[in-house]
Amino acid sequence: MCRIEKMAAALLLRCCSDQLLLLLLLLLLLLFHPSLEQQQDQEDPAQLSPLDLAALLSIKDTLIDLPGTHFFSTWDFTSSPPRDPCSSFAGVTCSPLSPSLLRVSTLSLGTGLSDSPGLAGTLTPAISNLTQLTQLILSPGYVTGPIPPQLGLLTNLRVLSLTHNRLTGPIPATITALRSLHTLDLSFNQLAGSIPPGLADLTQLKVLVLASNRLSGEMPDPPVGLLHMDMKKNNLVGTLPTALPPTLRYLSLSGNAMWGPLNGLDPLSELVYLDLSMNRFGGPIPSSLFRPSLSSLLLQRNNLTGGIPVPRRSEPDEGTTPSGYVKGSVVDLSHNDLSGELPGILAGVEALYLNNNRLSGIVPEVYVKSVREGKTTTFFLQHNFFSGFPMREEVVLPDGVDVCLSYNCMVPPVGLATCPTSAGLQLSRPAVQCSVFRNGGEILD
Repeated sequence: MCRIEKMAAALLLRCCSDQLLLLLLLLLLLLFHPSLEQQQDQEDPAQLSPLDLAALLSIKDTLIDLPGTHFFSTWDFTSSPPRDPCSSFAGVTCSPLSPSLLRVSTLSLGTGLSDSPGLAGTLTPAISNLTQLTQLILSPGYVTGPIPPQLGLLTNLRVLSLTHNRLTGPIPATITALRSLHTLDLSFNQLAGSIPPGLADLTQLKVLVLASNRLSGEMPDPPVGLLHMDMKKNNLVGTLPTALPPTLRYLSLSGNAMWGPLNGLDPLSELVYLDLSMNRFGGPIPSSLFRPSLSSLLLQRNNLTGGIPVPRRSEPDEGTTPSGYVKGSVVDLSHNDLSGELPGILAGVEALYLNNNRLSGIVPEVYVKSVREGKTTTFFLQHNFFSGFPMREEVVLPDGVDVCLSYNCMVPPVGLATCPTSAGLQLSRPAVQCSVFRNGGEILD
């Protein structure tokens, strides 16, 4: 091969080697350096939706910090460069809707601290533009005005809590469109009108708290699957709903003006707390309510009649068998029209109030035993017609045990020292009243 040909071949070989080396370098760059798309993402992070940003601005325009509250101090819309609400605004949490777009997913208005006075102002309808919200929480304060009906547009909402403020007007019927709602708490406001019947359609709802408002009318059927329902201190009337969810564990209707029998409570086998006190319910107490698993049974100040059910054979009787009630249990049947003798089914209840009824007979020994052992620490039987309490006068009760037996048809073995002032100062009933009662006469207390 001539010299010129040899030089051309060497040059070609060197050129190919350079191309291979360049290709190898490009591959290494692709492996160990971010792509152009990734570099662009780093340069341009996801931004909050302008619609959400405008809604937050409207919220700040309609709510203010009360003196001593500094919740909105981080909500700065004027800084340069602009602050990111998702990372710097108190109470705001965002979630990505796309690689470049963020939406507000939870909004907690107020610090929630017990020593914080909270916020004042009104709720803006612009909150409804935060359509990706799953939680909307308003801390206790002095927020007034109505609940915006536009909140019914927040179809992703799972928690709506606007408790302990000064909200007025009705509960918007549009709330029944929130089919994902798990918790609805509008308690301790000044809401009026009836409860929207469409709440029964919220099949995901587990917690419903409308207590301490001015709600009126009859209570509609609650949603199936509800666990906790608190409607106390309103102006509700009528009878119990015909279809109470058997899943209920907590039910309070205290302080209303409801009436009728306690029908419909038998299926509620999961109840651990029941408060129907200070209403106008009448008729007998269902025997199914006298079970240790229902550790708080509050039926005081109604018009209930009949006796306290005698235990079934499979349950504790008037003997020495413990009833199964545990520490912290409370049963209050006071201020009714209950009659008959006292069975042993309630022995062992820690706080037992049976005062101001028409109960009679000798108190079973099992209650005396429970008091002496300190299992029952409050035992109020005053203003009944009991004729005996089988405990010797020299027995000293444990510290912290309060027993009141005044104004019965006996001379009680304990005095008035542990009686409430409402029991009065008379140790026993007048003998003539006891005689009339034994002969079936009417006694007016």
